[in-house]
Amino acid sequence: MKKYPVLGKNDTRSGFGAGLLELARKDHRVVGLCADLTGSLKMDAFEKEFPDRFFQSGIAEANMIGVAAGLSITGKIPFAGTFANFATGRVYDQIRQSVAYSGKNVKIAASHAGLTLGEDGATHQILEDIGLMRMLPHMTVIVPCDYTQTKQATLALGNHHGPAYLRFGRPKVESFIPEDMPFEIGKAQVLTEGQDVTIVACGHLVWKALLAAEILEQKGISAEVINLHTIKPLDEATLLASVAKTKCLVTAEEHNIYGGVGDLISGVMARHFPLPIEMVAVKDSFGESGTPEELMVKYGLDTPDIVAAAEKAISRK
Repeated sequence: MKKYPVLGKNDTRSGFGAGLLELARKDHRVVGLCADLTGSLKMDAFEKEFPDRFFQSGIAEANMIGVAAGLSITGKIPFAGTFANFATGRVYDQIRQSVAYSGKNVKIAASHAGLTLGEDGATHQILEDIGLMRMLPHMTVIVPCDYTQTKQATLALGNHHGPAYLRFGRPKVESFIPEDMPFEIGKAQVLTEGQDVTIVACGHLVWKALLAAEILEQKGISAEVINLHTIKPLDEATLLASVAKTKCLVTAEEHNIYGGVGDLISGVMARHFPLPIEMVAVKDSFGESGTPEELMVKYGLDTPDIVAAAEKAISRK
């Protein structure tokens, strides 16, 4: 199977910050908004270089979304950033009414998503946001897997017209996507080809899926790993082509088992290609305070969990 060497470790939020700064240097229409978390979102370099294009809303996320919608009407390309919990649950009405309903060109940059927010605990972690955002008509939903891909996704959203939700995180994780690997919104990436089981992962779980594929290979199992960086629009063609070979599927995500990638893909397979599916996700609970590594293990989102799910899916063929 194809190997992806670790190119370093970095947080995906820094990929967003780097991408936003590069995008702003190329396009004067790009503006940034933040809800009192400029440093945490890595938007401080943007603020320093383009102070006249940066708007600090304070802890007033609903107002920030409204301002972003207004700026988009003037032809600006607003990137509105805060923690994922506050970027969705706290301001869902404003996103639905002021952005999605009218198709405003607003990019919602959501950092510190999932369990890997870690020690801040359940009140700041969110495990429902993919479901919330993918249900909104007109909304594009992207969950990149490492620093490089988060930067690529940010740059791509600058050329994408319409509402978008970009989900990324706080901890430093393995960077493994080559800089020259093409990124296309709505096009999943087949990272390794296999014949026995399809593993579809997004975000921090993509690297763990690759590690799981290596373990499965040692057991004589050939796993196809797909990086589903775009949740919506969903690349059904790539998924269906893969399961036509493997006849079973595993989904892996840092999200609640309800409403996330597993539910989404299960619906596709039920309509087009019924087959055994196993889901690696949080089993309908809130998180808690702890290190990212401890929480991923406790809530069943680690490499051994993907291996076990793959073996179970194969046994159900």
